[in-house]
Amino acid sequence: MIRILYVFLALLMPCAVLAQGAQVAFGGMQQDSSAPVEVSADQLSVSQADGTALYTGNVVIGQGEMRLAAPRVLVVYGEAAGRIERLEATGGVTLVSGQDAAEAERADYNIDAGTVVMSGNVLLTQGDNALTSEQMTVNLDDGTAQMSGRVRTVLQQQQTPGDR
Repeated sequence: MIRILYVFLALLMPCAVLAQGAQVAFGGMQQDSSAPVEVSADQLSVSQADGTALYTGNVVIGQGEMRLAAPRVLVVYGEAAGRIERLEATGGVTLVSGQDAAEAERADYNIDAGTVVMSGNVLLTQGDNALTSEQMTVNLDDGTAQMSGRVRTVLQQQQTPGDR
């Protein structure tokens, strides 16, 4: 009986904490935000007037061990020639780093800050565990993520030989 109570309380504690927001590991390693960014897509439209490039159709962006996929990605260049300032991915975004994967409606990657802000029905999977929220901010420099906006989690318990 005490064991069941302990397991029940252990399950409730993370959920209570996560309801306010949570910081979790993401990607299992630090990401080099200064590494080259590789983009592939079905189409590209460049606007010299506002310094943007619009990639559409099966867009895949790679930087180091991180991969981001979306139907549409707007690349905003900084004032320095050829320097990417930020990437705005929309239309259903998937971000993968190491064993972790996240999905959301939108992602904004600020290259200089080394952050990716995912918003709109965020789903983070880490092995068998899943977390959902309205927004997740990934810090690529230290490999962490902050989730906010009605966070919910499902934690899978490890089965031991005596449990059934």
